[in-house]
Amino acid sequence: MIPTLKWTDEGVSFVDQTRLPLEEEYVLAATYRDVADVITTMVVRGAPAIGVSAAMGLALGVKKSTAATIAALSDEFDIMCDVMANTRPTAVNLFWAIDRMKTTFSRLAARPGITLDGIRSALIEEAQRMYDEDIAACRAMGAHGADLLPQSGGVLTHCNAGALATCGYGTALGVIRAAVERGHDIHVYADETRPFLQGARLTAWELMHDGIPTTVLCDNMAASLMRQGKIGAVIVGADRIAANGDVANKIGTYGVAVLAKEHRIPFYVAAPLSTIDLDTPHGDDIPIEERPHTEVTHHAGRQLTPHGVGIVNPAFDVTPAKYVTAIITEFGILRQPYEESLARLQAAAVNG
Repeated sequence: MIPTLKWTDEGVSFVDQTRLPLEEEYVLAATYRDVADVITTMVVRGAPAIGVSAAMGLALGVKKSTAATIAALSDEFDIMCDVMANTRPTAVNLFWAIDRMKTTFSRLAARPGITLDGIRSALIEEAQRMYDEDIAACRAMGAHGADLLPQSGGVLTHCNAGALATCGYGTALGVIRAAVERGHDIHVYADETRPFLQGARLTAWELMHDGIPTTVLCDNMAASLMRQGKIGAVIVGADRIAANGDVANKIGTYGVAVLAKEHRIPFYVAAPLSTIDLDTPHGDDIPIEERPHTEVTHHAGRQLTPHGVGIVNPAFDVTPAKYVTAIITEFGILRQPYEESLARLQAAAVNG
């Protein structure tokens, strides 16, 4: 598997996704603030990977803390959580991971006889458990969703929802991988995904690494390929799924979903339970991150736009639930009405 992130004795190691596909380099985050910076600068990205990265960052912060008492460590931990929460606002997995680490810390701190070293060890174990759970969830999504994809033909994806966006295997690309493993003859069409080019740089790199036939297309070419009958299904990941089934994903996803509906092509979303946010009723309530304007105005250090021109650079858009054919999770496939199927899934997960 592609080593998206890894816990080490020195800190958390990340493959630097800003340098792919031509340079495979790694960044060592030696402090929790380094991990927060890695998330903000998109050295690591993808909702599941962001969540586990934050958990590992918090574990790293506790490990390296010099606090002499549990109370002092608790105060420091609250600051660490605030730093992580202020990295990227859209991916709900980030807040899910922070809340899980907070709950673990609180439970440990209340345990009679617990020591500082005991808290440190337990938080590291919790972060590593989340890492393992993410890989297992991606494998399960692949198993559930593989046969939704055509036995042969083209599958379109947008952005990167693969191993690089998770701890391994991937969500949307995990479903594609599982389909190929079952013998499906799939050719992947990867939108380049402007302006950060996750499709062109990352999805193409991953799939070529696995020997899966892949073609990169400019974002404005999808409609033409659909009209020609080259696309049999669309599958994407998600950064947050609202209670009504509205899906926040990389900017451009909404347009692809509308095109798929017009051309009667199924549009699938693959995401783990941690991406579902029942506390957010509708997609309009999802906070959308605005990225730096230089991602649009410049490429490879060269300015492409006139000085002073207006720029918008939202990192995500929201696809209304009516365009989503099915949501693939590690627990199975959900269909309309999503208000009911998402609530049932969450209740079943909570009840074991």
